[in-house]
Amino acid sequence: MDHTGTTTPKSLLTPKFLTVVSASLAYFLAVGILVPAVPRYVAGPLGGGDAAVGMVVGAFSVSALALRPWTGRLADRRGRAPLMTAGAGVVALSIAGYAIADTVLMLLGLRLLTGIGEALFWVGAMAAVGDLAPEERRGEAMSWASLALYVGLALGPAAGEALVTHRGYLTTWLVASAVAGSALLLAARVGETRESVAAAVGQPRARLLHPAAVVPAALLLSVVLGMAGVLTFAPLYARDLGLGNSGPLLFGFAGTIVAIRSFGARLPDQLGPSRATVSALAGVTVGLAIIGLWRTAPGLVVGTLVLAVGIALATPSIMALAWQSAPAAERGAATGTVGMAIDLGLGFGPAALGLVASLTSRPGAYLAATLVAAGGLVLALVSSRNRPATPRH
Repeated sequence: MDHTGTTTPKSLLTPKFLTVVSASLAYFLAVGILVPAVPRYVAGPLGGGDAAVGMVVGAFSVSALALRPWTGRLADRRGRAPLMTAGAGVVALSIAGYAIADTVLMLLGLRLLTGIGEALFWVGAMAAVGDLAPEERRGEAMSWASLALYVGLALGPAAGEALVTHRGYLTTWLVASAVAGSALLLAARVGETRESVAAAVGQPRARLLHPAAVVPAALLLSVVLGMAGVLTFAPLYARDLGLGNSGPLLFGFAGTIVAIRSFGARLPDQLGPSRATVSALAGVTVGLAIIGLWRTAPGLVVGTLVLAVGIALATPSIMALAWQSAPAAERGAATGTVGMAIDLGLGFGPAALGLVASLTSRPGAYLAATLVAAGGLVLALVSSRNRPATPRH
């Protein structure tokens, strides 16, 4: 307390927290560079077809998904720092290995290795964010951490396209590896963030999914599925509606998320995680419904922006819910469980929605995503009855 008797808010933007966020930004920038480069490399120099492109790109998510629960438990037993440094190191080395991959099979194996690094780094970094954030500011902390992801994945693909076009694949792999290496150096400076190594002693039996994070993971999955729909079908649907270039639409989508998570970083904490999650799911549901029902260019634009508002609130609020429900000694396991929803949504969501679109139409795919988001909204409303709803200030 200060001299007036009021409680002084605990600091969030400490040097250690900012270093974790900076490491995350470097890591996601490296991953972003690979987004356009990997498929072009498979289809070009390696001579692979569409099936090969899909397998190589998707291998990253497969190994990350398989290891996510294990890495969560490892973060609780061994600490966050080893996961962050090992994960960034594995990613940097595996990307450097792309330079000698002269067959689709070799690149596929390296992509699986990159996914292992992803599982280690992401869980370690996000668990560290939860450790370093004051309880009443965890939503804000996750807003900043996830902002690093969006900025990295916004800038990385453009850099990757430019590098491949003007410098070639070898330079692209080496630059991406070096950027991941900088994430390793930053992560090594963070040190351990877990309160006590002894806190992890006497944990309950290892489980594939952390019970406290199952509902938050289901909620996030219903959100990520909608985002996958936008990223997969917006460029095609925009042309159907006569918009041509979907660049401005996707820029507005990403820009809205970045703006809300920057200027409204404290909203999840001010509303309270439960209320913010309900609001986020409502925004996602309404946005997807607008796109699916109002089948015009204005409908696509308005729906995408409303959807972006919901998505901007969703990840910080839902992760705060998981951290709120799990003991501190099991925060890594909870983080790993929620992280699986991202892998499932982005890895398998486009395929599922693509099947719906092929059977109905592209707006039909958005309506299918609307039903999933509406189910998440109902689940959020039901689960919120058992959680505190008082806003935090």
